[in-house]
Amino acid sequence: MAESIEQYALIGNTHTAALVSRRGAIDWLCLPRFDSAACMAALVGSERHGHFTLRAADPNATITRYYHDDTLVLETTFRTPDATVVLVDFMPPAEEDGRVDLVRLVCGLSGEMPMEMELIVRFGYGRIVPWVRRQADGLHAVAGPDALRLATPVSLDNRDLRTQARFTIQAQQTIPFVLTWYPSHKEPPPLLDPLAARSGTIAAWRSWSAQSSATEPYREPTQRSLITLKALTYSPTGGIVAAPTTSLPEELGGVRNWDYRFCWLRDASFTLYALLISGYRREAEQWTAWLRRACAGMPSQTQILYGLAGERFLPEYELSWLPGYENSRPVRVGNAASEQFQLDVFGQVIDCFHNARLHGLELDEENWFLGKALLDHLENVWNRPDEGIWEVRGARQHFTYSKVMAWVAFDRAIKSAQRFGLDGPLDHWQALRARIREEILHRGFNPRRGTFVQYFGSDVLDASLLLLPLVHFLPATDQRMRATIEAIERELLIDGLVRRYATEEGIDGLPGGEGAFLACSFWLVDNLAMLGRHGDAQRRFQHLLTLRNDVGLLAEEYDPQSRRALGNFPQALSHLALINSAANLRPFYGQSPGQSPGKAAPEDSMIP
Repeated sequence: MAESIEQYALIGNTHTAALVSRRGAIDWLCLPRFDSAACMAALVGSERHGHFTLRAADPNATITRYYHDDTLVLETTFRTPDATVVLVDFMPPAEEDGRVDLVRLVCGLSGEMPMEMELIVRFGYGRIVPWVRRQADGLHAVAGPDALRLATPVSLDNRDLRTQARFTIQAQQTIPFVLTWYPSHKEPPPLLDPLAARSGTIAAWRSWSAQSSATEPYREPTQRSLITLKALTYSPTGGIVAAPTTSLPEELGGVRNWDYRFCWLRDASFTLYALLISGYRREAEQWTAWLRRACAGMPSQTQILYGLAGERFLPEYELSWLPGYENSRPVRVGNAASEQFQLDVFGQVIDCFHNARLHGLELDEENWFLGKALLDHLENVWNRPDEGIWEVRGARQHFTYSKVMAWVAFDRAIKSAQRFGLDGPLDHWQALRARIREEILHRGFNPRRGTFVQYFGSDVLDASLLLLPLVHFLPATDQRMRATIEAIERELLIDGLVRRYATEEGIDGLPGGEGAFLACSFWLVDNLAMLGRHGDAQRRFQHLLTLRNDVGLLAEEYDPQSRRALGNFPQALSHLALINSAANLRPFYGQSPGQSPGKAAPEDSMIP
């Protein structure tokens, strides 16, 4: 059985990633890309659906773990009364020949410790049993286009469609296990030097982390979030996946289980801002270039999410043979939200391009032409209902946040044209901006409640309303906005954490509920800081930091009642929100609650 979601750590090579449990089990691995079919799927099934476990034979061994410095090299320590062993897990940078390596080093520190190893490879999300054969360097497993080689000096025992080993590790001894994926139609690649690979991987991550501009008092959580964001980047294209997993549930035993191994446009501005304020200009340029390529084409065919290279055909289907994480069915691959209509993505894209210009990123004329084409299309569709930022599977609505982001699209285009001398129908855009704003203030604000609401004509709240001050639609100190923030604190908080909306209202067309959404909780932190409630903001931020697991990772959601992480893991949006909140709080660190707000962000810069 898989461990609780928060018990996993991440290793990766910016092509794909693996989840490693505290007990030394790799229960999720897709090769060779994030969105490839898993060859180890115990996370959403059972061990018979594929895993790779290395552990102390003594079930009472104590376990601690940490990442080596500012890297993605994981070190898990097993201690018994007689011995101490460290398991080092990492994935070296991906090779151009298409191979992917996963290295596990069992390192004896003191005494002698019996160890156990078990490998079950099941391609096709746990369904396909490969042909396994022993060779001098270990074993090879082949099925269809996929081949895996396990190289180790340990004697392996193959029986009952699984590979096992028992061995003893002594002090000052290192025993390697190197798992290599390669296309089955090619010859196996040369064997990797595992110790040299460890040194090279540590050096590469240290070099990357040294570029960071993150400072105290929140450097550690910020830098770990940046490393996680880098690990979720598909380096050949610059696209960033929302998470490396699929179908980890938003409610244990429920049906809110989605595939997040894709790139969402709704995260565009959050991502760009987090990268730029942290010193990662090259990654920001690559993300912006990916965004332009993904959106290229007919504006009417713009999607809310794309594949790693900008793929558009992402059909959703269910894997009936997998029972799901803690019996949370169905397990889904692909995402039908790619076919939804979501207005806010236009504002995200235009805002991202505008902020790229503000920070001096090189954007050619094609970016402006694309932006204008998107605006021409938006002019014709902004007044239509949509599925909204939360991708509801119920009826379309006139969601307030969607309309605000339509306003953002024209607002940022106007400011780009004015600031950078770009051509465009300014008078026309200004009139549209004013019209959309008037519509939002008239229909998105409920005078009886005295707050903004989730969609026009409703009386329910939505945490996406916390983004209105962050995109500079209204200041947080505006009485209407202040009342909305206070209402969200009263009605959407669970143990100090923010729910996206009241699922019991049935707006999303799905049964069951979900946990508190961590990104929304960080957005509340930002709003409190903008209101001058710095003490409240810092306390909430510190509470959110306690929800990271022992190696600093955040899931999508959290259930305060069961104290369990929920949703796909680790979640890029949660870590993006942490990075941006830390930056927004840093100027106020140590200030008393009564002190006045600091200098506001530039009016034309989105500060998530």
